[in-house]
Amino acid sequence: MHKKEIVEAVTVMDAPPMIAVGFVGYNRTPRGRHALGTFWAQHIPESLKRLFIKRWCASNKRPFHKSYRKFTNSAPRRRLEKYIKTLKRKSSTLRLLCITQPHLTGQKQKKAQLLQIQINGGTMQEKVDFALKLLECEIPIAAVFEESELCDIVGVTKGKGFQGVVKRFGVTRLPRKTHRGLRKVACIGAWHPPRVSWTIARAGQLGFHHRTVLHKKIYKIGKSMREDKANARCETDLTDKVITPMGGFPHYGWVKNDYLLIKGSVTGPRKRILILRKLMRTNATRSAQEKVTLKFIDTSSKYGHGRFQTSEEKLKFLGPRKKQRVA
Repeated sequence: MHKKEIVEAVTVMDAPPMIAVGFVGYNRTPRGRHALGTFWAQHIPESLKRLFIKRWCASNKRPFHKSYRKFTNSAPRRRLEKYIKTLKRKSSTLRLLCITQPHLTGQKQKKAQLLQIQINGGTMQEKVDFALKLLECEIPIAAVFEESELCDIVGVTKGKGFQGVVKRFGVTRLPRKTHRGLRKVACIGAWHPPRVSWTIARAGQLGFHHRTVLHKKIYKIGKSMREDKANARCETDLTDKVITPMGGFPHYGWVKNDYLLIKGSVTGPRKRILILRKLMRTNATRSAQEKVTLKFIDTSSKYGHGRFQTSEEKLKFLGPRKKQRVA
């Protein structure tokens, strides 16, 4: 199918921008990396403060209540400048502290997720200056990834609870007249060694595992509905439509922020956070590296057998119905 028109199933990922709230400098030691300290921004969002207190509503809400002094008072500010000079001189690795904005997705969650993103390229002085400029700024997904690029996706799979060996490992069922059960493993090993080997299929937890999927292709990086009212338009399909299908995505709703089109499926259920990272293994094939040209994005309803791309197209085909006539 090289360079031919094909139809692919994709996953739409809602990707609101992250906010840089600080950075950490690490020094390389014989026992591994050692953190020299954490530099926080002047204004800390409430969604980040909720991470440090278990019961936010019943607390006195005091995390970071003195952090503004190091930016205003003279003595703490001198210590701050000295600390930045120490970072530039002693650090070997610099990582940016970024938080998510779950309120932009329309979910009920108020607590943000905190993530370290390593800054590469240039000298350590340039890295620290670059991190200082990014503080309290939004970082969109388009600033990190590009279209037709490969990435790794880290997430947690769907939880399926305690399951038996047939569902968990796919072993064959025993014959009908078997004593004490069919859906079991007949022989679990020899008499000696007197223990069950770890290679034997046993019942246990299935799903809700931390998994990393390698080499997932990014088909498109779209803008939010606020910036582009027709963010699902392609070169050959000039219909003004958004990426959200008619009726919204099942069990999710509307995608209002920047979005990604990922080839195939991704780990986990809807509304579960995923981490995208640059490739760790660069042995990708040539077909995975070629540019993708999207010609059509299907936005018909995903609740049934949808055949209309927009509500205007449906109204034009079916004509005015009772709701429109009453209005």
